[in-house]
Amino acid sequence: MPIDFSVIIPTFRRCGQLIEAITSVLHQVGVTVEIFVVDDCPEGSAREAVLGLQEPRVTYLRNPTSTGGVPSLVRNLAWPNAEGLFVHFLDDDDIVPPGYYAKVKATFESHPNIGLVFGTIAPFGPCPEGQLQHEQRYFADAAQSANACSRFGARFGFTGRMLFGLPILVCSAGVVRRECVAAIGGFDPRIRLMEDADFYARIMRQFGAYFLDEVAVRYRIGSPSLMHSPSPSPSQLLEQRKGRRRMQSKYLNEYGVLEFFALALFARTILKVACRPSSNKYNGRGWSWLSRFNAEG
Repeated sequence: MPIDFSVIIPTFRRCGQLIEAITSVLHQVGVTVEIFVVDDCPEGSAREAVLGLQEPRVTYLRNPTSTGGVPSLVRNLAWPNAEGLFVHFLDDDDIVPPGYYAKVKATFESHPNIGLVFGTIAPFGPCPEGQLQHEQRYFADAAQSANACSRFGARFGFTGRMLFGLPILVCSAGVVRRECVAAIGGFDPRIRLMEDADFYARIMRQFGAYFLDEVAVRYRIGSPSLMHSPSPSPSQLLEQRKGRRRMQSKYLNEYGVLEFFALALFARTILKVACRPSSNKYNGRGWSWLSRFNAEG
């Protein structure tokens, strides 16, 4: 039977949460799936848990170099083995809502020229209540921004937002046609942070995207949150700036000066107004570092 979804789950010492992620995929209805778990732990800590499932749809892989923190390299180990029509890069602590893959498959079938389908993000987790509410507001505004970007077509609104604005999706929220992943060569191994933004920006520009206004992923929030920490470490900020600059530099080299600066102007004027949150919750102290990062990036 043909496989609809190839799901790639990098993991590092989170066996309990990994099993939850795998289970959420195996329980999808109306579609066929295969799962590749890529263990980035030097001790192979997930092996026993994964093999203990005795599930033929789940393949355990081990990262031979155990990079311990370079997601691009880990994800790239698995996708060349994928046989599904669509590829989903799912983090090991996230959960796919029931029935979501069937909706994604139907969306791809009704939009045959689109390379990426992504949806809304529902944060949850054992973090402080104030932080959870903060994340919920952010992702609600991200969904509003995605809707606004879609009014400018399948490519340039989304691409401009990813290159020059705050993220509108996390890695687990997108599903990509397998041939599109192969066409761009997967993730850029030279980007340690912002690697998913770079990956999706390239897919959006080359193949187009569709925003499906459905919950795509239950996104587990840690404490502190790496993505949305109000006080990131200097090394984290440096890696994010390096990632942003590399993705912008690649775009400039591939599409030329005229398109790059026209897109930057569009993103920082028209698109910025169109995507303005219904409230200014992210212009205050909680997001000052992101505003500073984007200005400096």
